[in-house]
Amino acid sequence: MGKIKTHKGTKKVLNKRQSGSITKCNSVGQHKTGKKRTVANRKKRAGSSLNNSDLKRFKNVI
Repeated sequence: MGKIKTHKGTKKVLNKRQSGSITKCNSVGQHKTGKKRTVANRKKRAGSSLNNSDLKRFKNVI
């Protein structure tokens, strides 16, 4: 059985920490933020971690 290739698009979106957890950035927070609420823009800046079910799927891909 061959090695699993790294999915380059996924690698650019998700970040793998040293502890093994994977973090992601929230969508729709990069541009066109002038009309959105300030609180919403601030919340979009903060990242979030993946669920355990998603963590198992993406562990080998990154």
